[in-house]
Amino acid sequence: MSILRRTFALSLGLISIATLSGTAMAQNRELVVASSATYAPFAFENKDKQIVGFDVDIINAIAKQQNIKIKLVNTPWSGIFAALNNGDVDLVISGVTINDKRRQSFDFSAPYFAAHQLIAVPKDSTVTSLKDLAGKKIAVVNASTADDVASREFGKTNPNIRRFESTPLIISEVAGGGVDAAIGDNGVIAYRVSQTANLKAVTDASFPEESFGIVVKKGDKALQDKLNAGLAAVRADGSYAQIYKKWFAQDYKGR
Repeated sequence: MSILRRTFALSLGLISIATLSGTAMAQNRELVVASSATYAPFAFENKDKQIVGFDVDIINAIAKQQNIKIKLVNTPWSGIFAALNNGDVDLVISGVTINDKRRQSFDFSAPYFAAHQLIAVPKDSTVTSLKDLAGKKIAVVNASTADDVASREFGKTNPNIRRFESTPLIISEVAGGGVDAAIGDNGVIAYRVSQTANLKAVTDASFPEESFGIVVKKGDKALQDKLNAGLAAVRADGSYAQIYKKWFAQDYKGR
């Protein structure tokens, strides 16, 4: 073998060793998990300023099952995907709906929660469907699935669509009379309405069934596979059903 070929082979070997070492380090290091803690009962701050909720319990159960060390970071929804793209966090669990638009930029775990949109209105409202909101002021969380739904139905630039940064803000707006209705994911809207005396929830059969997924960087198959394996395991061992009942006060019936 010539000196040049030996040198080339040695270089390849060193690259392979470095790659393996890097992978091993990545597997052992603490992973940073982003969640927007304004999304009860999925993620929110308790009286001790700890982030708790359904999403928190699910990711902790997955991490324990897969022997992954994680650190949860409260990240505003408006910057949560940028934080993932920039490498500030390794994954996102924050009630993120899996859709084709997001799949272009990110990869998802298998679904961990079945969802659909829900409308919050004052108790004396006559609204019974999305179409009844035509001409009315509607609050949505900016860049959310509800934003997409309202934009498709009434036009993205419609001035009646009011965009806010969190679910508590849209609920506050409708409860205070600033808007006529708020649209959001069923779990969080139902939870907020149950705690707000003058509001009720309205469902619309036209809203499609959706799924929440854990978000990872595009192409991060190793982490995606670990999350999927962990999720399958916590479903199989009954942990998922226990967490579901804890936060939604009903038995998990599957989908």
